[in-house]
Amino acid sequence: MGARLKFASLGSGSRGNATVVRCNGTCIMVDCGFSLRETRRRLARLRLSPADLSAILVTHEHGDHVRGVAALACAADIPVWMSAGTARAAASHAREIVDLRLLNSHQAFAVGDLEIRPFPVPHDAREPCQFVVGNGEHRLGLLTDTGTTTPHQAEVLDGCEALLLECNHDEALLARSAYPPAVRARIGGRLGHLSNRQAGGLLARLGTTRLQHVVAAHLSEQNNTVALARDALSAALGCEPGWIGIATQDGGLAWREIL
Repeated sequence: MGARLKFASLGSGSRGNATVVRCNGTCIMVDCGFSLRETRRRLARLRLSPADLSAILVTHEHGDHVRGVAALACAADIPVWMSAGTARAAASHAREIVDLRLLNSHQAFAVGDLEIRPFPVPHDAREPCQFVVGNGEHRLGLLTDTGTTTPHQAEVLDGCEALLLECNHDEALLARSAYPPAVRARIGGRLGHLSNRQAGGLLARLGTTRLQHVVAAHLSEQNNTVALARDALSAALGCEPGWIGIATQDGGLAWREIL
């Protein structure tokens, strides 16, 4: 049996996002929307430090995903991967990064013991992407910050052993929220964020015979609840709601291991 793949979240939501994936001595972080001090604190909860990170991958230029990337990369001399469009859109952050590497969102690449497969997503950013991370034996699919699901997403996520899926909002709660109409339209639009219903619909289309973990992520603190997100995903799988994990804004998600 090969080395096991592990993943955890430092926090997920509109106030900051970061996910870590580890296999053997390779540990990558996907996004960093927290200050350097806060990132160190949250890494310590997972028994990690910045020096343990082999690379940082950036999905897109929005502050809750890129705010802390440059400071973290410079503090520990960590290479950073992002698309050319993201680098242009996040120029104020990117120019501070010493080791910036541009990725092709249709081309896989390796970081140590991990293979990274980027894939494009529809979101209101310059050139956003998400990732499937694997070790040759198991795969973790990450999908947040996308306004709609696509056949290509289903293709690359199909058969993963673990999934971290955006469940940003409940559509009824968003419609009744105090957000201005333009903000509600942006969140619920084609380039916004996935609702619980959309995430459940995607999950129902995937092959799940090998699935060991499903985690709901990027939940809105105003327009969603843990119970609603769990209900949508568990209905798609026909499982108990409690089996669905939640990556929270403040607590993140403790280590999950793919066996």
